[in-house]
Amino acid sequence: MKDLVVIAYLVYLPVVILLTFYVAHSLFRNSLVYMKDIFNGRDEIAVATNTLFRIGFYLLNLGFALYILEITRHLETPQAAIEALSVKIGGFSIYLGIMLFLNMYLFFRGKRVAKQKRISAQFNAGPHLPQA
Repeated sequence: MKDLVVIAYLVYLPVVILLTFYVAHSLFRNSLVYMKDIFNGRDEIAVATNTLFRIGFYLLNLGFALYILEITRHLETPQAAIEALSVKIGGFSIYLGIMLFLNMYLFFRGKRVAKQKRISAQFNAGPHLPQA
């Protein structure tokens, strides 16, 4: 039934959009701490970079959600519609989780690199002992 496909789309779109915004909001609210550390407390650059990461996150995830929108199975019953939705939303949730962990990896890696640069700079700026 064509009506069930349209209803499935009307359920799918708000769910994936809200899920994407919830994950993005949580991730980027908490990642600002890492960005400030990565950029040595330069708030302006940290906020700007975090905002750009957020926009990219939205574009990638909402783009993917729209890309996989099409439901090709025939939805003859409400059960078939629910099953199709569970595959679509479940698959998107797995993808969104992978993207979340990828972003967290990038933040942790950036923090580690920034810490190594600070340690290296402190070492290089420290007093050098004359060699005998």
